[in-house]
Amino acid sequence: MPAYAIGFEPLGRKGECLSTQSLLACARQLGVGISAICGGQGKCHSCKIQILSGSVSRPTPSEHEVFSPEELKKGWRLACQTYPAGDCRLSVPPESMTTIQRAQVEGLEIAVRPEPPVQSYRLEIPIPTLAESQADAQRLLEALAQQHGLQCNKVDIDVLRTLSPRLRSWKWQSQASVRQDEVVALGPWPSHHLGLAVDLGTTKIAAYLVDLSDGQTLAAQGAINPQISYGEDVISRINGVMESPALGMKMQKLAVKSLKQLAIDLCTEVGANTEEVVEAVVVGNTTMHHLLAGLPVRQLALSPFVPTVSDALDVKARDLGLHIAPGAYVHLLPNIAGFIGADHVAMLLATDVWQSRGVTLALDIGTNTEVSLIVNGKITAISCASGPAFEGYHIKHGMRAASGAIERVQILDDIVQYQTVDEAPPVGICGSGALDAMAQLYLTGVLNKGGRMIDSHSRVRTRKEQREFILVTADERDGQPDITLTQKDVRELQLAKAAIRTGIQVLLETSGCSEEDVDQVVIAGAFGTYIDVSSAIAVGMLPPLG
Repeated sequence: MPAYAIGFEPLGRKGECLSTQSLLACARQLGVGISAICGGQGKCHSCKIQILSGSVSRPTPSEHEVFSPEELKKGWRLACQTYPAGDCRLSVPPESMTTIQRAQVEGLEIAVRPEPPVQSYRLEIPIPTLAESQADAQRLLEALAQQHGLQCNKVDIDVLRTLSPRLRSWKWQSQASVRQDEVVALGPWPSHHLGLAVDLGTTKIAAYLVDLSDGQTLAAQGAINPQISYGEDVISRINGVMESPALGMKMQKLAVKSLKQLAIDLCTEVGANTEEVVEAVVVGNTTMHHLLAGLPVRQLALSPFVPTVSDALDVKARDLGLHIAPGAYVHLLPNIAGFIGADHVAMLLATDVWQSRGVTLALDIGTNTEVSLIVNGKITAISCASGPAFEGYHIKHGMRAASGAIERVQILDDIVQYQTVDEAPPVGICGSGALDAMAQLYLTGVLNKGGRMIDSHSRVRTRKEQREFILVTADERDGQPDITLTQKDVRELQLAKAAIRTGIQVLLETSGCSEEDVDQVVIAGAFGTYIDVSSAIAVGMLPPLG
């Protein structure tokens, strides 16, 4: 039986697939996560792919149901129904990806040419003699000038403290990392040239280790923000600091401790050490930014909600308590306002939506959701207190998107179909799964327009004077408790989605636009990356998209 070369874009994953294997089976074999809630039976239509080139089997009746003739002509297919008939290349859209791809920590990587503020240079420093007895630091600076034409005039004090013994142990060959006119790190030649990028979220922290020479992401990891023990939202944390100023310092240390551990783990993963991280960039909402930098936050909770600083900051990493390269800086992006911070600025920069023509909505969905409306280059922004429900908190069986979390739900003919993270046995439900479940319950009539659960379904029951819908029965879990979505869960999700939709409506009305004027919607954020957009529209979180 013939085997064909299959390429999966934009992941760059390649491998061979037998002619008797569906493209879904091939994807699983190669570790490419494609959603298939129905188990590959062609019923859920969640495994949509696009054939970019090559030969495949003819469309099945299931595919004719879901795709128009024009879409089929453009190569759109269901991976579970399509078999290779030759070498082919296909694209997996974000909505068809499962959390197997979350090794990149909640997002899709865009290739960029790096322009780091820190550059590394190989040096061969002349050995001192009785006739040439200049100080070691001066020799270093002169070598940079003579060998690379750099007018560098200072060396960080922590670099100076180990300069002399290190140069001699490396036999006067080294790699100097220079930021503007300052040597911020010194290592043996060759050394890694690394950057650390961090999204310090209210609930989660995402960290990426980047090769500054080519822009490649070498490793990525996530962690729960330990500050959550002092409040799930920024207002709670600000109030805590207002009551006890020492709490601000404690929360700063907690955040830095997590960053230090993430840096260590990421470097260990690629065989590097943290001293080879020569620059860091941290983004977060204004409160997270201020708490990390040790800035006052009281004024953020009081009208007119003014930040201490709105400009970008460059702070020595050691001044924050973060130990990477001796003289490395942490770059903090600018804040826009009291509740629209550097994380939203980073999203606007990364997506280039600020340069778009027409009308664009850009959402960064999380515990604190920021929304920007871009109308012909003019940006108007708003912040929405969407709360932690979409992170799995305040939901009876809610959990973060860890192994076994239900992340996709579909109800067909009163049968609940679901998909879990890592395809592991179900243990709870994460935000994207909860949103799917609410949308499906509404579409099947279990929830009315007001979100009230109707007691007319075989899976609806009343426990402790509260209705709940059984997503996974105890029998399906080998006797473990049922996994349910309760009426209270629905109300929590309604509060979160209503906050976001209200923010969108405020922006549209303020700018004199209607929903029909919106040309595109860009969704970012850990939760936003993996939601089913159709579910978000069904429950009214997003306006209908034409």
